[in-house]
Amino acid sequence: MHVAVPPVCFPSSTVRCCIAGGGPAGLMLGYLLARAGVEVLVLEKHADFLRDFRGDTVHPSTLETMHELGILEELLRQPHQRVAKVRGRIGETDIVLSDMSRLPTHCKFMALMPQWNFLNFLAERARSYPSFRLKMKTEVNTLIADEGRIAGLRANGPDGSLEVRADLVVAADGRSSVLRERAGLVVDEIGAPGDVLWMQLSKRSDDPEFFIYANRGRVLVLLDRGEYWQCGITIEKGSITEIRAKGIGELRGSIVENAPFLHDRVAEIRDWNNVKLLTVKVDRLRRWYQPGLLCIGDAAHAMHPIGGVGVNLAIQDAVAAANILAGPLRNGKLSTNHLAKVQRRREFPTKFTQKVQAVMRKQIAGGPEDSGARKVPWPMRLLESTSLPRRMRTRFMSLGIRPEHVQIPDVWKTTSARESFSAVVETD
Repeated sequence: MHVAVPPVCFPSSTVRCCIAGGGPAGLMLGYLLARAGVEVLVLEKHADFLRDFRGDTVHPSTLETMHELGILEELLRQPHQRVAKVRGRIGETDIVLSDMSRLPTHCKFMALMPQWNFLNFLAERARSYPSFRLKMKTEVNTLIADEGRIAGLRANGPDGSLEVRADLVVAADGRSSVLRERAGLVVDEIGAPGDVLWMQLSKRSDDPEFFIYANRGRVLVLLDRGEYWQCGITIEKGSITEIRAKGIGELRGSIVENAPFLHDRVAEIRDWNNVKLLTVKVDRLRRWYQPGLLCIGDAAHAMHPIGGVGVNLAIQDAVAAANILAGPLRNGKLSTNHLAKVQRRREFPTKFTQKVQAVMRKQIAGGPEDSGARKVPWPMRLLESTSLPRRMRTRFMSLGIRPEHVQIPDVWKTTSARESFSAVVETD
């Protein structure tokens, strides 16, 4: 399939698409659009991607996308651990929460990969396309409106203020999105009953291989980072001040209560400087777009961390958006109907996932009445004796609802396309 590549140049203030936010959704969309011959600029406010306690679970759905793009083998050369079975211990009951060994995908496992490695990899691959630019240390602060539509944005960068005009502005700037607030888009708060405290504990070769421990109304998650566990423990929403007042010993005790094998390591949590608070938000926009503006990923829907599906849902948003928008953007024929089509495509998976997450959270953590030793209800134990719950959870966590597939070609594969671009740049 031959697709004509329009002349691409980067005047200081004009691009086809400007994306605010260099997270999974923003970088993946930028990569896919640039691959399709669309001039795209991604603005990221931080100087690098090196921030811990982010979504590190790269699920089979995302790995399948990487296979479709032809970069899976390169991705898997990055530091990561592979998990084919996700095991949990609820009270004294051991449960296989997910078994990916029979999935119809090229990777029958999820990769636990530090998000900075994943994002650096995406950025590096995107930079190989002439139509892609990434500006770090550039913080978006407002939108530019012109004749009833969003026509660009303003930002502050290392060299001062920056104004970018674009056919499309994409807000991929996270759950506290500046752009969705500036646009006045209405957010429905779904609500979350708790927050999460993150910390690190050393890992040993004979440690149990459980992913989740749930007991006495709390859930402890252990993510394998090779040499250490990245640990997350749930707390009641808004209770951090009270927990801090009780002292670090109380937190250590809660961890040991869920996972006794860590008793001789919790002293590694020396003080509250070793603990990070993740304020959990669950929400979604009623409308993801305005003329000239589209929100995706956490900017459109903040997800609960249970199942680790947030990153993968954001990637699915980006793939769907690229499939729908690449052609109209490249040809200069983007309309608001195209933006509405992205929401129609991705809204049901978002709503369904948020509802399933709420059910899973209740099943695993219980409710306020489960402050004592956690016991799995007998109907759940009976169901777990079959493979049905496991298959359903595996499908939900590994592939999601309505998995997306890359449908747009790489227009830069031909030598003539790159030579044409080089000629335009030299002329300019």
